[in-house]
Order: sequence, then structure tokens, then C-alpha cells
Amino acid sequence: MANASYGQFCPVAMAAEILCTRWTIVLVRELAAGSTRFNDLRRGVPRMSPALLSQRLKDLEAAGIVYRAPVARESGVFDYRLTRAGQELAPVVEAFGIWGKRWIDGDLSLTRLDVQLLMWDMRRGVDLDPMPDRKVVVQFRYPELAADRRSWWLVVEPGAETELCSVDPGWDIDLYASTDLAR
Repeated sequence: MANASYGQFCPVAMAAEILCTRWTIVLVRELAAGSTRFNDLRRGVPRMSPALLSQRLKDLEAAGIVYRAPVARESGVFDYRLTRAGQELAPVVEAFGIWGKRWIDGDLSLTRLDVQLLMWDMRRGVDLDPMPDRKVVVQFRYPELAADRRSWWLVVEPGAETELCSVDPGWDIDLYASTDLAR
């Protein structure tokens, strides 16, 4: 964490020393939402540099908020998971979001729309129950965006994690959705 300290024996100040460094709460949000692999975390915080992500994960591990566990049968691959202390932060992070939605100017937040983050969140929020028992491909188009960011695909397969593609995966499309990013 940052070397600066409030120098106060105050629980709020001590928590802020750990959690209020740039990107930390957003990273905890991504962990609480279920991302565990480094590259998945990168996709959930796309504007965070890999070096800073690595440092924040180390900081959170040192603070007892995250633990790193080796993935069985995948040499050198790790999962990052919230400890009990980290899990207790989930409602705090959710409260940040509720507060932000209520009090931050909506027009200001619309200028910060990020199609990659939107699609990443949609990928994890897909309700699999009504899906047929086969591979389903959904293409999303945002006509107002530049050509390289305009089209996205979700590939949903029974028993597998929903896949997000920014390049055409080459399968037949089952559902097309076209809309403005802000809608």
C-alpha cells in the first residue's frame, strides 16, 4: 500500500490506508463479482496497468484481504480469492456503487461508458436457466462505436463459463442485439 499514513489510531483512517489507493476498491469489486484469474481481473479493470494490478494484488494479500492459491494441474497459474475479511468488504463496495448511482451526475457517468467493461459484466450476468442445451452465440452491436469496438459476442455453452469475444468467434449467431451504448 501507499507509504503515507494518516498516523491515527482510528479504524476509518487505518482502513483508508489500505483501501483508498487508486484502483483498490475497483479491484475488490471485480474480485467480489467472481473474477479470480489475473487476466480476468485485467478484463474487469481494463484501464489498470498489469504492473499496478500485480502490485495491488500483493498489497491486498499482505493486508489479509486476498489470498493466492495455485491452480491444480496448471503450473504457475494462480487464483486470487477474497479472504473472509475481503468478503466482508463486498457490501461496502456495493454501497459505494449505490451511493454513486444516487449522487453522481448521470450525464457525467454517461461520458465514461466503457463497452469492454459493460460486456464483461454482461458475460458474468447471463442467466443460463432459459438457455437451450447447446452452444448459443449472441452478437451485440453498438453502431456508434469505432469499427474495432463495435461488435461483441457472448458464447454460452452448457457446463462451461460464458465466453466474451471481441473478435468474431466464427459460429452461427443465434441472437443479434443492436443498440446505442448509452441505452
